[in-house]
This record gives sequence, structure tokens and C-alpha cells, in this order.
Amino acid sequence: MPTAVQTVAMVARQRPQLERLRRRYGPMFTVRIAGFGPFVIVSDPALVKQVFTAPPTVLHAGDHSPLRTILGRHSLLGIDEDRHLEQRRLLLPPFKGQRMQGYEELIEQITRDEIASWPTDREFSVAGSMQRITLRAILRAIFGATGEELRVLEELMPAHTEQGSRLATATYLQRDLGPWSPWARFLRGRAEIDAVLDRLIAMAKADPELEERSDVLALMVQATHTDGTPMANDEIRDQLVTMMAAGHETTAHQLSWAVERLRRHPDVLARLVVEADEGGKTLREATIREVQRTRPVIFFAGRYCMEDYELGGHVLPRGTRVGLAAALTHFDPDLFDEPDRFDPDRFVDRLPDTYSWIPFGGGMRRCIGATFAHMEMDVVLRVLLEEFDFAPTDAPAEGWRFRGVATAPDRGGRAVVSHRVRRPAPGPPVLV
Repeated sequence: MPTAVQTVAMVARQRPQLERLRRRYGPMFTVRIAGFGPFVIVSDPALVKQVFTAPPTVLHAGDHSPLRTILGRHSLLGIDEDRHLEQRRLLLPPFKGQRMQGYEELIEQITRDEIASWPTDREFSVAGSMQRITLRAILRAIFGATGEELRVLEELMPAHTEQGSRLATATYLQRDLGPWSPWARFLRGRAEIDAVLDRLIAMAKADPELEERSDVLALMVQATHTDGTPMANDEIRDQLVTMMAAGHETTAHQLSWAVERLRRHPDVLARLVVEADEGGKTLREATIREVQRTRPVIFFAGRYCMEDYELGGHVLPRGTRVGLAAALTHFDPDLFDEPDRFDPDRFVDRLPDTYSWIPFGGGMRRCIGATFAHMEMDVVLRVLLEEFDFAPTDAPAEGWRFRGVATAPDRGGRAVVSHRVRRPAPGPPVLV
């Protein structure tokens, strides 16, 4: 097909288009998208593994990423090789181990505050609430924002993130054509955000209790490069904005998909409620992974060939882009029995394969916030199950809405809820 037609198909009907091409050409094929050139799409786990484990000097993921101009030149998603490894070393420790447990209470309170205003017994979209929950969670846990800085960032970030998502793939709009052009407005928004982040950085550096703080900003302010120099303000700002862009909308969309899926699978929902009441989480964690499999919000992990590269019996010329397609791998019947069926039991007491289940990418560039995102989804779902009964529905599944980088339910995850009436736990016997 002509490039224009392929481009429209990949934007408007991406999942059906990908499936048609896989049926015709197999697990490796080329599409041509306006502004991207040849784009080789791969879905075979063996080839996915080869790409994820390729030397970082051969396949780049950062400096040719469409996100680099959106997130900044220091962004972890926009750099490669030694520079990427060093930044990853600085940023990874806060997202591991017991520190994650320290964020659970904060996220639970944020969730309870948000859902206190949910309407009952009438249909509404949960998307807005999920975005507010994930936004505040990142601003508090990652940015350490409170007070006026928190208020301003909550006001600025949603529109800026959405605008950036759309501009990332519309590279022809990334030029200043006057004060009201999309790119000029985007740059003004980023300047406003940077000014607030500079204030937060200054406040952190002046905080006498900095070493006791658990937010990621506090740790970044104290971090040093291998040569002993501290991170500069523009480095810290770019990483904070990256964590926001990568962790705010994506997790919110995944939670909206979770509500959409569970309302259409009341048997799973009923079991989750019982498990939550008993203090368990095995099925809930499996459900989170199954939602990510059946409704991945990021369809591709991308790489760029810095030299000719052999893959699957073909030589990809230098300059070729490679897309590792979760949108295909997750639905491969050779990897998942009845792949279109929503079945969390497939992940009960069994972790998904590293190269078949790739919602967070893989290799040395696997999302550093994966543990945080999983924990956040687990806490939010637990609170929802504790507080509400969700009315099941036999309405058709919500469609996929492509939002420039991520996909979301096209109706925002519609829900009808009522407050749960829980019987109090039995007390000690009364002697008469």
C-alpha cells in the first residue's frame, strides 16, 4: 500500500492492521509510516530477545526516539550507550526494594481521597479519576511536591503531557511557527514546568532533613556522577518530566482498562473481592498482568540500527527502525492459549515470560518504574474492591483510542458503582 494509506491504517486501525500483516507475512515485516521511514515490526520472542540483548552501540533506543525532543536531551528515554547506563545507575535505586513499600500508604490515601466523590448508581468514566490519582502519586512520591508547587504542577502537567504525546509522532509540527503554533505553546508550557521544578530542586537542596526524605527528587539531588560531580538542574528536570510522562498517563490508562475488563468478567471480579476481603493479592497481581497483556497501552518498544544489523535471516540497513510489538506478541496463539480471552488464572503463581510479555520493554532499557507502576495498580485496585461494588455489563468491549504514544479505552473506562455494605468482623463471644 502507499505510505499514506499505511500511515492512516496504523493510526486509525492499528491492532487490526498489525494482525492482518502478521497473518500475511509472519512475525517480521516492514511497514512505512510518514516521517519514520521503513519500520520493521517484530513479534517472535526469539527475535525480541535478540534485539533487547543487542549491544547498545549497535541498536539505539534514545537519540533517535521521537520522545527525545519532547522530554529533553537528558531524558533517560532519549540517550544511549554509556550515558544511558550512568543515568540509569543514578535513577534505579529509588525504584527497588523496601522503598516501594513506603509509597503504598501514600497512594492508598490519594486513592481514597479521589474516589470519595465518585457518583453511585449511574454510569461515569473512571479515566479522569485514574489520571488524577497517578498524577498526584508521582508528584508526591517522585517529585516530593507539596503546597503551591503541587497545585501548580497538577494544573500544568495533564495538558502538557497530552500535548507532548501528540507532538511526539507529529514531527512536522515540531517547529516554532509563531506564538500560537503548537510547538511554541508546548515550549512555553515546558518553561513554566521547569520554573516550578527549579524551585523544588532549590527547596530540596536547602532542606536540613534532605537525607531522611524518601522522594526520588531528594535522592537525585544527592546523587553524583562517576566523576563525583552532582546532577545538574537540567538533568534532574528532564528525568522528572520523563518519569511523569512515562508513568502518569500509562498507568492511568492501564487502570481504566482494568475497570473496563473486570466489568465484563464478573466471575473474576467476584473472586477478587473475596480475595481482597481476606487480605490476599495473588489473583489481583495476576489480573494486573493479564490486563497489561490483553490491553497494552504501549504497543512498541523501538530501536534504531546504527549499522547494518542481521535479524531473522535479513540484513536491516543502517537507519532502519525496529518495533518490538507487544500488540502482536501478547496475542500470539503459540504463546498464549486463546489469546483474546481475558484469563488472569494464566498468571496465577506463574510469572509471564520475559520476551513474550513486554509491556515495560526489556533488556537494559526495561522501564525503571515497572515495580512502582505495578505496586500503584495493585494498591488502587485493592482500594476500589474494598470500597465499591462494580455493576457488571454485557455492553460491547470499549475500543482502542490511540493518543499519540499510548492507547486508552475510547470511552474512558465506563463504570457503575455502589458503596459496599460489609458485615463487621465477628467479635468475642458475649457471656451472659
